[in-house]
Amino acid sequence: MATLKSEFTVVDQHRSDRRGPVRWILSHLVRHKGYLVGFLLSSLVMVLLNSSIPGLTGKAFDTVLRDGPIANELTLIVLALLAIVVIRSVIDLVARLSVEVLAKRMERDARDELYLTLLGKSQTFHNRQRVGDLMARAANDVRQLSSMMSPGVDLVVDSMLQGIIPIVFIAFIDPRLLLSPLLFAVAFFLAIRHYMRRLNPVSIRMREQFGDLNAGLNEAVRGIEVVKVTAQEEQERRRFERNARTYRDSFVEQGLVQARYLPTLLLAIATAGALLHGLVLYSAGDLSIGDLVAYLGLMALLGFPTGISIFSFSLIQLGIVSARRILTLLEEETELDQNSQGNRDAMRGELVFENVSFGYADQPVLRKVSFRAKPGETIAIVGETGSGKSTLTKLVNRIYDTDEGRILIDGVDVRDWNLDSLRSQISTIEQDIVLFSRPVAENIAFSLGQRADREAVVRAAKDAQAHAFIEELDDGYDTVIGERGVTLSGGQRQRLAIARALLTDPSILILDDSTSAIDSATEDEIQQAIRRILQGRTTLLITHRLSQIRWADKVLLIQRGELVDQGTHEELLERCALYRRIFAHYDEVATPSVDKELDQMVLDGRESAESGFAATPAGPAYDMNAGSEDR
Repeated sequence: MATLKSEFTVVDQHRSDRRGPVRWILSHLVRHKGYLVGFLLSSLVMVLLNSSIPGLTGKAFDTVLRDGPIANELTLIVLALLAIVVIRSVIDLVARLSVEVLAKRMERDARDELYLTLLGKSQTFHNRQRVGDLMARAANDVRQLSSMMSPGVDLVVDSMLQGIIPIVFIAFIDPRLLLSPLLFAVAFFLAIRHYMRRLNPVSIRMREQFGDLNAGLNEAVRGIEVVKVTAQEEQERRRFERNARTYRDSFVEQGLVQARYLPTLLLAIATAGALLHGLVLYSAGDLSIGDLVAYLGLMALLGFPTGISIFSFSLIQLGIVSARRILTLLEEETELDQNSQGNRDAMRGELVFENVSFGYADQPVLRKVSFRAKPGETIAIVGETGSGKSTLTKLVNRIYDTDEGRILIDGVDVRDWNLDSLRSQISTIEQDIVLFSRPVAENIAFSLGQRADREAVVRAAKDAQAHAFIEELDDGYDTVIGERGVTLSGGQRQRLAIARALLTDPSILILDDSTSAIDSATEDEIQQAIRRILQGRTTLLITHRLSQIRWADKVLLIQRGELVDQGTHEELLERCALYRRIFAHYDEVATPSVDKELDQMVLDGRESAESGFAATPAGPAYDMNAGSEDR
């Protein structure tokens, strides 16, 4: 069995059998052999005891009809029946408890395996997924596995045993009586097989449509602000109703399949045939009244598997479909591997791109990019929106992998680094800040987990100019912020992200327009903190702020995925027409800088552009804002 790539694994984690949904389910069940054996043995003993009751009842009939004293014998029969009922109840409790624990542990194990697998999938994989559908599989489909076990498998096992053991008991009464129950058993098997074949595609559609319904609801809730500001509530309501109606129609179709369920009719015919056959044998003197009563009692036990199968087999079918949907995620290929044996050295920060090309699917984003950053250098990356700036930085920590060429850190290909060691020494501050619904302190310390103490967190917050507003929150650093930080302003979220990066002490720092939502006064203070942490660290800086570009030891100019030119800010202003046009345009739309020296640089750049490569009104307008995904 091939081992799939994974960016994250747990040492000694259980490896399930993923060759099919049934094998996968069984591989989880055998992890808990004690409960599985306890459930099966308890169910077997319970059905054996249950099947002995009709025989004792028949014996009581023969005893009553026989001449002579019967009190003692009837007393023994009654005591035996009482003992069977009591023991059966206790064993039934053991069986039910065992299968319930088995069901919940299987649900837990399946959810753990799915969650760990999702953590190990690449960013490319997650880009292809709908969050709502993933949540439906992680929550509802996993829960369906528990329902499949209890009451689904529980009832199926009981019904199978109660369909087989009574027939065995009938054989002990008179083998000739097997005619009717055996014919019923064959007809029942064929009918169930037909029923399951018709139910399977309906069950598959139900689970898929539930995923669609959940995905649509998730998108509407996550985009509720857009829905409201565009007054599209009615459109979203109709969309949800359409998805809900489709899901409802699948339930109706399932009901139509169940309405044509034949085994109950077959059992009625089999019972009538059994009664007729028993009466014939009784008339011939081959059966006693007690045998006939026992025979009909055992035939009545076949009603349980017949009636319950319409419900239990539906749960089994839904469980297998859910397992298949979960297994599809588990087995989907991911592009990157953890490389547990890879390089784990401490980084010096030397970064080299050698003819790097990358694209999403068939759409190229970067083409033959080559540059070098010495340890401790700051590299500014500029270019119009969509030129590939953010994508370039995501190749450094292997969020994505290069299609061609290679990236070296300290002379080692990033693909030869241990992935955890690589990423733990690189920090990224993006414009689209991701915060979690947790206390502020935990959000700042997220990259270090339990290793960060409160003093270090507070110090990082002060350096990021976040301490003041954190102290004003209701519970200070223990304040739980809303999901994705919606209870904070854009500038506050970015300051928390900067504090998070400050705390990790990275060897390579990536700043992706990280101060775009901060006012000028606060930005000046934050930039002082950032400049302090840049000392001794290799930094990739995506920005439209001229004051930040001035820090850079080297500037990379990206246009449509190609590295057009590289050099210092002054060198590019002097020799690159495109670079001058970009900054001439920026100076027309940007707010005045508080830095007079920077203002003069911009003016110098404009004068140079006007004298040689002036930007005409009909020329292209270049947006230096890198806030959106550069693809």
